[in-house]
This record gives sequence, structure tokens and C-alpha cells, in this order.
Amino acid sequence: MKRGQGRPQRLGDLIQRELSGLIRLELRDPRVGMLTITSVDVSPDMSHAKVFFTLLEKDQLEDTLHGLKRSAGFLRSQLAKRISMYTTPELRFEYDESVERGDHLSRLIDSTKSKP
Repeated sequence: MKRGQGRPQRLGDLIQRELSGLIRLELRDPRVGMLTITSVDVSPDMSHAKVFFTLLEKDQLEDTLHGLKRSAGFLRSQLAKRISMYTTPELRFEYDESVERGDHLSRLIDSTKSKP
């Protein structure tokens, strides 16, 4: 067990790895394209998991979210087969805007550097 990392965090890391593979290899929904799961936050009672993701093409966000929500039951059942635990958390998908915000801030900083 890693020090300073609680059980929900370790479970979140495991779910992130498993979901990445499941979405890439098993999910057949055409609305869900190229996405990256950035993190998974599992509630302390382990009943819910917020799955944060980013997209290559943000204009497909609505379709992707709809596809992920429709596929949540399938993904949860597949996770249950791969991870042995008492109950598998309910999955909630959310777009991760932190990467986009960080990129925007980087560009702002870069734009101030280039000025004399």
C-alpha cells in the first residue's frame, strides 16, 4: 500500500486504468470517440465515482457525454467483472476543464513574455 493514499484513491486509479482500456477496446458507441480519462474520484463510501475526461475535439462534447451516460451501465458491469470488490461504484462522467484552463493560462503567460 502506498503511503498517504487512501483506499478510494487507489480504487480511483484502478478504475481509471480499466475504464481507459474498456472505452478504447470494448465500447461500440459511435458518439464516444477519442477521449482521455484524466482522473477518477471515488466517494469515501465507494458508491460513486466521478470520471473526468478530456476530448481531442471539444465540439463533440455533448455527443460524447450522452454516449458515456448511455454506456455507464455497460461499463460498470464490465468493471465489476475485472475488479473484485463488494460493490462497483456508480459512474458519473464529467468533462475535465482543468487541462483547457491550464493551456489557456500557459498561452497568456507566453504572450506576456514575448513583449519587450
